[in-house]
Amino acid sequence: MMVTTTNTIEGRRVAEYIGITHGCAVMGSNLFRDFFAGIRDVVGGRVASYETVLADAKTAALDDLIARAKTMGADAVIGVSFDHDSIGGDSKTILMVSATGTAVRLG
Repeated sequence: MMVTTTNTIEGRRVAEYIGITHGCAVMGSNLFRDFFAGIRDVVGGRVASYETVLADAKTAALDDLIARAKTMGADAVIGVSFDHDSIGGDSKTILMVSATGTAVRLG
């Protein structure tokens, strides 16, 4: 399945716009990750553990989007975009990533 953030695929023609497809992933954090992230917040620097969770969530959301597009009969998804948010009250320890795009059939 071809997936792109652009609205066209070079050298291919969109034969049919099937509809909007989406995928999402909600990933929890843990006490140790939060503790070390708090230290990094004070001393500065990248928080690799959160970067890993974010990357995993993006992959899961994209996999979900592709699975939904396949059930719609699509052979490509164009215009894909990601949205990120943290949920969970004051602690914000749950990360949500959603991916949306347009499922299409190519000609």
